Amino acid sequence: MRTRFAPSPTGYLHIGGLRTALFSYLMAKKEKGTFYLRIEDTDRERHIEEAIDHLKEMMDWAGFKIDDGPYIQSERLEIYKEHAQKLMDSGKAYRCFCSKDRLDEMRKDQEKRKQAPMYDRTCVNLSKEESEERAKSEPHVIRFLVPRGETVEFNDHIRGNVKFKTNTIDDQVLLKSDGFPTYHLAHIVDDHLMETTLVIRGEEWLPSLPKHILLFRAFGWEPVEYAHVPLLLSKGGGKLSKRDGDVSVEKYIEKGYLREVIINFIAMLGWNPGTEEEVFSMEELIEKFSLERVQKGGAIFDTAKLDWLQGQWMRKMPIEEFCNQIQPLVVEKYPDANKDSDFFSKATLIQERITFFSEAQDMMGYFYETPKVEKSLLASDKQKVKEEDLPKIFEILISELESMENWTEEDIKPKLFEAAKANELKNGQLLWPMRAALTGLPYSPGAFEVATVLGKDETLNRLKSVIG
Repeated sequence: MRTRFAPSPTGYLHIGGLRTALFSYLMAKKEKGTFYLRIEDTDRERHIEEAIDHLKEMMDWAGFKIDDGPYIQSERLEIYKEHAQKLMDSGKAYRCFCSKDRLDEMRKDQEKRKQAPMYDRTCVNLSKEESEERAKSEPHVIRFLVPRGETVEFNDHIRGNVKFKTNTIDDQVLLKSDGFPTYHLAHIVDDHLMETTLVIRGEEWLPSLPKHILLFRAFGWEPVEYAHVPLLLSKGGGKLSKRDGDVSVEKYIEKGYLREVIINFIAMLGWNPGTEEEVFSMEELIEKFSLERVQKGGAIFDTAKLDWLQGQWMRKMPIEEFCNQIQPLVVEKYPDANKDSDFFSKATLIQERITFFSEAQDMMGYFYETPKVEKSLLASDKQKVKEEDLPKIFEILISELESMENWTEEDIKPKLFEAAKANELKNGQLLWPMRAALTGLPYSPGAFEVATVLGKDETLNRLKSVIG
């Protein structure tokens, strides 16, 4: 199998583009085939030069092993011109000299008559001699002569069997007046010459499929196989666009999402393994991926699922790597963290709760400076902790903890559970105010874990300071 990713260098890499690249990559690697990169830069109006290097960098970032390329279409113009000429020589393409103004008027007239906008073939009957003579001085394009009265039938890997009537297919421009090919001609020629076997692309290209099948046939070539993946949809059900928020891969990288998370998430947009599994490494995706399990309907881009996956991958990260990632960030705000021999233990406490590395500063701040605790945080309707009961609760906590000789989580937990029972309190009525007093946060690791890491003296100092 030989697949490719063939983006246009028009700016950022769209989430949908990365998904197309990923699906193509997974299919190639699963079949022990070849995945190559081709830059389709024939749209000169939208072309951004630096975008080519950026696309290469994004492929490296994604972890895609490029086996061949990149091929640059703007460096292959003579090849496209030669093939356009072959179609003209065989009577399957023709020059069109119609001006933009004439074409605009033609389409307006067709709209008034409620007809589908199609070229009226004004130039199709020009003699070879007249066409060649006018071509010397007049701007023109080369159009494909679509055969009429036929049915194009093709099996798409996702859509199944599709049929199109050729009478509804326009005589597509193949070569523009500036000498650059359109997508229709360029990708057909390249996919044939580059021996592509499978093209994966968005379903927006499905209406163009018959044009491409007819072009392959016009050259006398066997068409490649196609798979048209579903659109990415917003939560509202519409096509995902800039109006719905960030749609570029780069934006999610900037926000701190892990590469593994983005790849995992994108793989699940329109595909599922047929099981309840949702967390996959690249190696696992290569093993499990198949086009048969790609859905036909649109895929909802759910950032809540993205955040959930981020959390899952944070938990999977080896603690040593996790520490190496967050310590420099924590040190920026709390320099003492640089020489903290107990940083490992503290990092372990937050790994189960963190979503982004950037959160580590706030989540670990209470280890390096005594937090300012609002009295309102100590009370809790859910835990049935009233503000007027706080003095008694802290008196119990301080008394019980001061009496302890061994200071481990295994020692602290039963001690406070027994104290709660003896004072006719629920466990949460002791532990909520204790945890809040130690961290100053509404959400944090449990009271036992925090107290163990802080140590006996610091724990008691913070509890005493809260009640004055």
